[in-house]
Amino acid sequence: MCRNLALFDLPATDLEAIVCSHGHFDHTTGFAGLLRVLGRASLPVVIHPEFWTRRRIAFPAAEPMEVPTTSRRALEEGGFTIIENRQPSFLFDRSALVTGEVDRTTSFEKGFPIHQAYRNGAWEPDPLILDDQALILSVAGKGLVILTGCGHAGIVNICRYARRLTGTDRIYAVIGGFHLSGPLFEPIIGATCDALIELAPEIIVPSHCTGWKATHALAARLPGAFIQNSVGTTFDLKAPHAA
Repeated sequence: MCRNLALFDLPATDLEAIVCSHGHFDHTTGFAGLLRVLGRASLPVVIHPEFWTRRRIAFPAAEPMEVPTTSRRALEEGGFTIIENRQPSFLFDRSALVTGEVDRTTSFEKGFPIHQAYRNGAWEPDPLILDDQALILSVAGKGLVILTGCGHAGIVNICRYARRLTGTDRIYAVIGGFHLSGPLFEPIIGATCDALIELAPEIIVPSHCTGWKATHALAARLPGAFIQNSVGTTFDLKAPHAA
């Protein structure tokens, strides 16, 4: 790991852990169903401190739409142990790395321009969504596997940060949401494809909020790496293809 970066080992557990990519409700409402299955959870939940921030989307020529916020009290009453961290941290006996807050280094990944946060009694621009984080695994002989939620930090920023954190340049797989859908993000599809070609992942699996146009562009530009994802798809990280 890079010596100038603070890395923390999270408490060991015999059970799984939950890593929240960010605080938006479409990535958190599954907690309710999980509690119905588990009863009391007794699981650590790894989040960025801004996970709890009150937010809204300020659409042009329309009333802003507030984004529901997860209740900390509800999670704690359900048995979850909240672990807040801006810095990178390890899970599972140092076998998985949570990025924490991702460095923004590209010139074209500028965030969500109509996203706002409520701070100090007023709404203010919040384009960067700093609580966005990803999960990194290292597969022996293959390279890094990078798992994202929405990818609000920018998929290229995330990949570059993963390489910086680990000191490993080789990227094996990039899987998850790249947030390239809609007119606000489609203009950067070309630059994103260019940068991902340079990063040269062996496998690329765009999903969730990547969008139809970006998915097709990635399939055309990285045909040897692209895999179409669907519900129920599983991946063998020791082999180059989905099962």
